[in-house]
Amino acid sequence: MATVQTSEAALDTLLNRGVVDAVVRTDLERMLQSGKPLRIKFGVDPSRPDLHLGHAVGFRKIRQFQELGHHVIVIIGDWTARIGDPSGRSDTRQMLSAEKVHANAQTYLDQMGKIVDVDKIEVAWQTSWFEDFSLEDVVRLCAKYTVNRMLDRDDFATRYKGGQAVSVVEFLYPLLQAYDSVAIEADVELGGTDQYFNFQVARDIMPAHGQPPQQFLTWPLLVGTDGTRKMSKSYDNYVAITDEPNDMYGKVMSLSDDVMRDYFETLTDIPVGVLDEMFGEMEAERRNPRDVKAELAREIVTQFHDEAAAGAAEAEFVRMFRQRALPTDIPEIPLDSALQEAQTIVDALIAANLATSRSDARRLVQQGGVRLDNTRITDTNTPYTAKPGQIFQVGKRKFGKVAG
Repeated sequence: MATVQTSEAALDTLLNRGVVDAVVRTDLERMLQSGKPLRIKFGVDPSRPDLHLGHAVGFRKIRQFQELGHHVIVIIGDWTARIGDPSGRSDTRQMLSAEKVHANAQTYLDQMGKIVDVDKIEVAWQTSWFEDFSLEDVVRLCAKYTVNRMLDRDDFATRYKGGQAVSVVEFLYPLLQAYDSVAIEADVELGGTDQYFNFQVARDIMPAHGQPPQQFLTWPLLVGTDGTRKMSKSYDNYVAITDEPNDMYGKVMSLSDDVMRDYFETLTDIPVGVLDEMFGEMEAERRNPRDVKAELAREIVTQFHDEAAAGAAEAEFVRMFRQRALPTDIPEIPLDSALQEAQTIVDALIAANLATSRSDARRLVQQGGVRLDNTRITDTNTPYTAKPGQIFQVGKRKFGKVAG
């Protein structure tokens, strides 16, 4: 069997940088220093195909384990995705078809490959052990846990106390995810802080299957571009892994100053000592937070694109937002019948595909996020007449120019 070597510096990075929980830390340290390649479990919930920087935090931690020679097993939750994991949610998630789950999973793996060496991971599909799970197997699994312990989970307890429905099927999710650890004989599981309870369930049931309890690491859930809630496509406050360089750079620059340290620690390799100095200077007002944020934006764009793309994105951002200039490449809006028939600014936004619905268009206007030829529009009933060359601006980064 091959052995792995873990230096003190590598161990410190693995267990401390970008880590919230290390359970059980002393056991995990001992295992990492034993020289034995560990079986690292990372579960994927393929209920959505779009990934963002919050997911990238985990991918970077996976890569650290890979670089030390440990064996990473990515479990595609193709069976539990049909149930839905309510982690951190106040409602029940919709079940998905097997076809949709598989399509999402492939997209997930493709995007993961931007950070992780996907050629060196083992991909395991839950259906390989759950498809033939019998009712007897389910009952035996359920017998290993209690309703009392399930209600220790915050979102279940909150919904139960609030009189909201908690289906029996949802109680199965943590047990099924825990059984994944049994199926692959996991040594360590990795995930966000919202998965803490599920990981602990696995530790609880593994000894009943004759296996030592897994250890686990959790990482923080990044705050999104709104500065308050966790990054999520549902909240439209995310920076997508597949964003174009200009969009990615601009979104990072829109982050609030107080979240920058978390982003640097979880999404870059800049040494902690350098970060301490950088943020010390910023707090002492010897360094402009805008310049610190620009360094973060360059780092992130370089990681997902390249250094040249980061430089070009920075130059475009400076031109647009410091010099108040228009973008150099504004997408064209066809002067078609739909736009020509638009009667109000709300009609025009929908016809130009700059809003997803009438309610979305009205919200954008009412919040002051719409400009036409550099004039801010705040009345949803503002009349509109299509003209070639008109320039729409929605928010800070979305532009469109009428053809002609």
